[in-house]
Amino acid sequence: MTQLLKNIKNSSLPLAFGGASISGEGGGYGFGNIAEGEAIDLLKEAFDLGLRIFDTAPIYGFGLSEQRLGKAFGQNREKVFIVSKSGVTWHENKRVDMTNKPEITQKMLEQSLRDLNTDYIDLYMIHWPDANVDIRRPLEVLARAKDQGKIKHIGLCNTTIEDLEKSKEVEKVEVVQSEFNFFQNNLAENLFPYLKEHNISFMSWGTLDKGILTGRVDEKRKFDSSDCRSWAPWWKNADNKSKFNAMKKIWPLLDKHGHTGLELALAHNLQFNEVTTALCGARNSEQLRSLFQALENLPSKDLLEEAKRLAAE
Repeated sequence: MTQLLKNIKNSSLPLAFGGASISGEGGGYGFGNIAEGEAIDLLKEAFDLGLRIFDTAPIYGFGLSEQRLGKAFGQNREKVFIVSKSGVTWHENKRVDMTNKPEITQKMLEQSLRDLNTDYIDLYMIHWPDANVDIRRPLEVLARAKDQGKIKHIGLCNTTIEDLEKSKEVEKVEVVQSEFNFFQNNLAENLFPYLKEHNISFMSWGTLDKGILTGRVDEKRKFDSSDCRSWAPWWKNADNKSKFNAMKKIWPLLDKHGHTGLELALAHNLQFNEVTTALCGARNSEQLRSLFQALENLPSKDLLEEAKRLAAE
């Protein structure tokens, strides 16, 4: 079997649209306000430019991202490849709950089908590992849903080799999605050999490291309340200062050779054959089109190595 994401109909681009970018005002995991009409227009523009893979999850805008995807592609459903996930849900008071209990997996799948306004989801993934639930239990739910035609393919996000081995007892996992970028790249040694051996596609999230690699985010950047970076512990407690300092050393190198941070970010990930698709969010047409422009001017491997050396100093 060939890698799934390399064989999506009518798409040769190694990019996917990150749906968290179109739902910030809904709450949950999002990156600032964007009106519904603007979000839908942006999704349609991405399609017109050649993107076919659109990634989302219920926690993005507490359902808002999925709903907007459903409205954008309701009349064009067969021409797009939609990815969604289970495992990060919330209570009535919007307190987030992470669980892979089978009954929750089933409930979230059914709600995503309704919110996406579709009879099936192309790739359905388990969002995060749950120490309290054996991965095989939610996978049994997804295997039944696959038999019923509600989902076409199954994947795991942020997973481990141990869980991938367990998964083989239930159903084939065709895609893994995890954080991978210029600063977060340990998977190249720890996971990629396994994916290559088992012919599993890989999607990188955090490709642009929340804007640090593009220069849109530095130590002075302030975030609106609708942007999860204004409150999320995983952002506030992260060691971003060392990254900001590293980028200050790298910017002159990029400028000298006519490259941008966005080009560096994409080149880093796409140099690995195991990275089938780089997930990137965009909140306006300019950001969206810059992704395509960057693909036409990727830095050389020598420049990437020099940037890595500077970052390590």
